[in-house]
Amino acid sequence: MERRTFIGSTVLAMAASTSLVKAKEKENNKTVLKSGLILHSVYFWLRKDLTEAEKKDFLNYFEVLKKIPEVKSINYGVPAQTEKREVVDHSYSYNLLLTFENLADISVYGNHPEHIKGAQQYQKYWERVEVKDTILL
Repeated sequence: MERRTFIGSTVLAMAASTSLVKAKEKENNKTVLKSGLILHSVYFWLRKDLTEAEKKDFLNYFEVLKKIPEVKSINYGVPAQTEKREVVDHSYSYNLLLTFENLADISVYGNHPEHIKGAQQYQKYWERVEVKDTILL
């Protein structure tokens, strides 16, 4: 019986400490991504002569990438209309941001049949692509 009480108390203490950590994160309104996470940022410059239908079709490439199990998260967007400054590049059409748990996962992704097939299918829409990979400290 004492063991059940101990286990129950331990679980309750863990839940309380987790709530305090979450409350603190919420209080600071910050999200900290874990060390070792890989950020795969891809910038696309689409061809200038694309129709609206072709631009819409290009977005299906991101849906293809969602099928790859090693992709932890996927987000994409267009350049934010931030203040024009010499160091800010607003010239790209889309930015794709994928996260991976580790280097092994991004390696699997890079050679995954869905990734390769999708790139081959949708490359007709872009004139330039840049990739920047970051490992979080």
